[in-house]
Amino acid sequence: MIQFDCSRRSFLKTSVALAGTTALIADSINAHADDTSRPLFAYVGTFSSPLKDVLPTQVDLPPGNGRGIHIFQVNRQSGAMTPSGIYELGSSPSCLVLNSSGTLLYSANETDRVGDSKEGTVSAFSINRADGQLTLLNTVRSGGAGPTYVSIHPSGRFLLVANYFGGSVAVVPILPDGRLGVPADIKNDSGKIGPTKATNAPPGSFAFSGHDRTHAHMIQADPSGRFVLHVDLGLDQIFVWKIDDKTGALTPNEHHTVSLPPGDGPRHFHFHPNRRWFYSIQEEGSTIVLFDFEPRTGQLMSRQTISTLPEGFAGSNFCSEILVSSDGKFVYAGNRLHDSIGIFSVGATGELTYLGEEGTRGNYPRSFNFDPTGRYLYCCNQRGDNIAVFHVDRKTGGLKFTGHYAAVGNPSIIVFRDANAN
Repeated sequence: MIQFDCSRRSFLKTSVALAGTTALIADSINAHADDTSRPLFAYVGTFSSPLKDVLPTQVDLPPGNGRGIHIFQVNRQSGAMTPSGIYELGSSPSCLVLNSSGTLLYSANETDRVGDSKEGTVSAFSINRADGQLTLLNTVRSGGAGPTYVSIHPSGRFLLVANYFGGSVAVVPILPDGRLGVPADIKNDSGKIGPTKATNAPPGSFAFSGHDRTHAHMIQADPSGRFVLHVDLGLDQIFVWKIDDKTGALTPNEHHTVSLPPGDGPRHFHFHPNRRWFYSIQEEGSTIVLFDFEPRTGQLMSRQTISTLPEGFAGSNFCSEILVSSDGKFVYAGNRLHDSIGIFSVGATGELTYLGEEGTRGNYPRSFNFDPTGRYLYCCNQRGDNIAVFHVDRKTGGLKFTGHYAAVGNPSIIVFRDANAN
């Protein structure tokens, strides 16, 4: 057993102190992002149909209404979005991530077949600093079928990929020119598949999505870059890996797996700015679980479970996104079918209190994101073919619809880039 040099009480005191500093950090970031003289671009990933003249691959997944990666210019004052271009891509670039300097964009192309191979792909793009347009650098295989999530390791040297239909995760090198190399490591999930009925499902729920096989749904490094965490929805588990920041090799951490209640289906997670609180959202259980994260050992210790839905709700719901505000005061949780964003306050020790919810003004909110200032939240309503824009009350955490929509076929994710930020 590992011995810690601090008690749980002192651990919580340290967490509270760290939480108090996040507002100052957030204010500094927001002051920089508030410069209205610079264009602000948004990139929207979609589910799209195969385009034979653009992508010489075969796609087995259902076609979508998107046309690839949609580019918008964002009005910093009103939050409104103006179309600025489309990089046509028929391989469902459903997840996007920007590098820290905003010069490169990477996409997870949620296909499950390339030629005769049951595998998806990931792509690298350079970004024109003046107009935000994209140029394809290269596309490589993702190490599994249906890549649904990509993130960049804090070192900037690796793209981390979760292959949903393949039940695997991969570490893909980012080469000096921004292109992608072949995967440096691939790990295939294995274990006992959870039940189709979630332990914490709302009364009357028929929500069932991923308990048919392994489904790696998200992968991301902890803020220090020492550990890589990924969730498998079908196994109801969170995996913790050590990563070699030179080779990209993953090795099981001493505290390698954490199990969620059977059938609840962990989907996404988000670290609190203090780096010690970790929030996991469960797709079929409609819950958020708060974990204490020990940054020296990578250990996760659960401490609270709370529903994402209003008291008394009965019926089916699929959770989607979870985000912590940059000041660490609020947590936001996406509810599909209920079509709402649950709003929670963060207490002094990280525990959540349900404040209410806001309707998403569209069908099936797959994900949402804040603009760089945190004043606006953009919700991707996948089946509603739109992105709805909300004003964020930074004092209460509340959301208020601005009246602004952007029409996008099957939007899946939105990310933001300042034109001349660096």
